[in-house]
Amino acid sequence: MTTEKPASPSTIPAEIPADLGSGLASRLERVRATLRHHLTPSPEGVCLTCSFQAEDVLLARLALDLAPNLPILFLDTGYHFAETLAYRDQLARDWRMNLINLLPAQSVADQERQHGLLHQSAPDQCCKLRKVEPLFAALAGYKTWFTGLRREQARSRTALEESADFALPGGQTILKLAPLAHWSTRDIWYACEMLAIPLLPLYAQGYTSIGCQPCTTLPLDPNDPRSGRWAGRKVECGIHIEAAPNPSAPEPGRAA
Repeated sequence: MTTEKPASPSTIPAEIPADLGSGLASRLERVRATLRHHLTPSPEGVCLTCSFQAEDVLLARLALDLAPNLPILFLDTGYHFAETLAYRDQLARDWRMNLINLLPAQSVADQERQHGLLHQSAPDQCCKLRKVEPLFAALAGYKTWFTGLRREQARSRTALEESADFALPGGQTILKLAPLAHWSTRDIWYACEMLAIPLLPLYAQGYTSIGCQPCTTLPLDPNDPRSGRWAGRKVECGIHIEAAPNPSAPEPGRAA
């Protein structure tokens, strides 16, 4: 899979290219329309997950313009880059976010004392304990979940739908919305530039997909933005692979 350039914000020209122009404005309005439909007059029962990567921050900014008190869920795994946490805290202050930091059942110290370095020995289990379980427990309190997922991010996401039912482990089904599903990396960078959204400083160091520090490196394959995750041992943390079938849409399989 190849990704469109620019690959990082530092390569963005000051002027938006003519081939984007009104097309990008139109795509932004389409996303705003989706958000408006679900967030107004009240965002009750709706949340948005944010990793503080570019697409999530863009979606959060658009959503907060419509619903300033929208719950923004962040998975505070205990393993994040210091830069990610500082950026999160700064945006949360500047944008007055209703930020909800989701914590695992165990602290990093307790988990490592009991299991050792799971992110090395059993990364699936580490992700389950520190990402999947805390998020799914939190999502049970909502009916609609907005995410910044995009098809272009990974081969495992090429069948991502903008709207799909999502089954939680307890049997509850919620609506999962990914209004940026068809957006390119290039679209995201330019939209953030257009809206004067500051980006996570780690992008300037060459990172293209940013998660927990022990499991994130610079991309191993320049054409695969997630190739720096988990040293190539896996491609997903486990959150975005268990979707319930949507009878009104093609079967997404396990790629959602």
